[in-house]
Amino acid sequence: MNDNKLEELRDLVDFLKANGIAEFDMERAGLKVRIKFAGAAGSSAPGIGPEQLATLLAHAGGGVSGPSATAAPQPSAVTADAAQGEALHEVKSPIVGTFYDSPSPGAPAFVQVGDRVEVGQVLCIVEAMKLMNEIESDVAGEVVKRIAATGQPVEFGQPLFAIRPR
Repeated sequence: MNDNKLEELRDLVDFLKANGIAEFDMERAGLKVRIKFAGAAGSSAPGIGPEQLATLLAHAGGGVSGPSATAAPQPSAVTADAAQGEALHEVKSPIVGTFYDSPSPGAPAFVQVGDRVEVGQVLCIVEAMKLMNEIESDVAGEVVKRIAATGQPVEFGQPLFAIRPR
């Protein structure tokens, strides 16, 4: 990447940060760029939408797929049971990726709320860089809540499941 392109990319990052855009995809002339800010909570500032951003970036040439909302990191699971003093164990994502509750589309989920799980039992998959990483339970107990949504991005350390230990 030459210095002009690198400077253009830096300007783009500055523009995205200044306007509160959490995620951005762009493809042009054999170059594909995906920018996603960790911990970002919104898709854009109130004054700029995907159409305006596309117009602004059209001067640079190439196709733009526009910003899209990211899933903000989920707060720790707080359920009615936990509020009453019961301690729930959270299984957290060890990596950044995409959460899937089943081994393939249309297949049944690895676990459902109410299921009893054992240590080492597969709970879900987190896809990262085209690798399917099985996430196993690190505690035996009952699945009380599934916190993450299938097909949605998850952050490192984000709770995926709440389990009532035995």
